[in-house]
Amino acid sequence: DGGYVSGLLQLTPEMKAGGAQPAWVGYVAVDDVDVSVSAIETAGGRTCMPARDMPGVGRMAMMFDPQGALFYVMKDATGIESTAFAKYTPMDGHCAWNELATSDPAGAKAFYNRVFGWEKDGDMDMGPIGSYEFIKNDAIFGAIMLRMPEMPVSAWTFYFRVPDIDAGQAAIASHGGAILQPPIEIPGGDYSLVAIDPHGAVFGLVGARR
Repeated sequence: DGGYVSGLLQLTPEMKAGGAQPAWVGYVAVDDVDVSVSAIETAGGRTCMPARDMPGVGRMAMMFDPQGALFYVMKDATGIESTAFAKYTPMDGHCAWNELATSDPAGAKAFYNRVFGWEKDGDMDMGPIGSYEFIKNDAIFGAIMLRMPEMPVSAWTFYFRVPDIDAGQAAIASHGGAILQPPIEIPGGDYSLVAIDPHGAVFGLVGARR
């Protein structure tokens, strides 16, 4: 309820032949997709899917950052402000946090600062894997951390808000998913978990413990 939060599509045989696997891929809103693509490539990123127009939706391109994490850049054509990421007011069912696990946190920070202006805003000590560094645009919206050894590639993970983290964990298990990281308490008193859906796409949940 309350607006669109995502899109789903079937992987085609051609996509699979090119190495595509089930995954969530986030969108970054930009003023000009073609200018952004050029800036991303100049900063060391690569184009995965060239810029194209989707009538009634907008113009978009799928990109790799220098460490290989996928994301889209998009110029919206609907005129409707997206609430897919509920950055100011928590909304159940909407994305609540964006987390980049990367092979080179310093390089990733420099890249995203150069192309989007994102800045570091504090950090949290994670012990052997280093710092969990918060990033902001006009507000803090996520973090960058060192990729764990068991992660095959650098990637963004998107955490969706649920009203009850334990009920969310139970729903994942009952619908064929698996828990990769059980609920842990995070700053502010909520809990987060990381899971994988039955098709192999990784995602996170964040919510209260009732």
